[in-house]
Amino acid sequence: MRPERARFDGEGLRHVGVPYDSDESFLDLTVPRVRGALNEGRRVLAITGAAKLARLAEALGDDAGRIDSRVSTAWYGHPYRTLAACHEYTRGRRTLVIGEPSWEGRGEREIRELIRAESVVNAALSPASAVMLCMYDLRTVPPAVLAYNEVNHPLVLGADGEATSARFVPPHKLTLNDDHVPLPEPGPGAVTIRFTGRELRRLRQSVGEYARAAGMDRNQITSLVISVSEIAANSIEHGAGYGTITTWAGDGELVCEIADPGGALDDPLPGYIPPEPESPRGYGLWISRQLCDLVELRTEGGVLRVRLHLSLHS
Repeated sequence: MRPERARFDGEGLRHVGVPYDSDESFLDLTVPRVRGALNEGRRVLAITGAAKLARLAEALGDDAGRIDSRVSTAWYGHPYRTLAACHEYTRGRRTLVIGEPSWEGRGEREIRELIRAESVVNAALSPASAVMLCMYDLRTVPPAVLAYNEVNHPLVLGADGEATSARFVPPHKLTLNDDHVPLPEPGPGAVTIRFTGRELRRLRQSVGEYARAAGMDRNQITSLVISVSEIAANSIEHGAGYGTITTWAGDGELVCEIADPGGALDDPLPGYIPPEPESPRGYGLWISRQLCDLVELRTEGGVLRVRLHLSLHS
């Protein structure tokens, strides 16, 4: 693991899972903690559905004007942009964040990555002087999500206060379904080209042309080309110095896989934690996770494979 960054005010993250079963319970568990945080001089952010935000504001009265609020459908639209937003909000200040994603309408892949991002919070925000209350409405949360409450949170809050979770798993040890399953073969119509350092410009042009021919939106093409360029450059600088990229379209998305025969993963959380501003490395995968819908990594037969997924339409 990377060395911990300097802590602010000698504090660290308190990451707490909060199951509840009624609107009254939601308010009982949050309102006193919001008022306590305001009295401590913390900045407070509440993220949940519009109806619950309205109930929280009513219960807080005049204190409602002292907190920030966001609707969960917007805040939790992309797991790793959400992680970056949380990092930005908590950096350099004492904070309380009350967060509750909306789970309705999400596919299995998106739910899996939200669960993973919730775990990564423990490492990404560990130096932050932040309390994060992650709310789980027992009436609506899918069982597969609720099963990870005590796994992803070192603390769980109930009517009797906070308790240590005996089931907590550090993020670098968390394994979700399919994490170690070999990646499926490329789809029909896949095109593979080889690249070296002298051919990065041609590589970017080829990927952009393929994406345009597949009907990808212009802004999405830019995100894809930047991501491919970053990963290929990493292969050239830190891997074998060459590699291949295979591109194909299917199921409404375009997939690019960069294969590096000399690559290796020495970071247990590759691309999940924002690099230090002065760091010369670590930006490629971080940028790709921000820009793409999904980034998958596997090391198979001595070859590092980085697979980028991006929707054809924004």
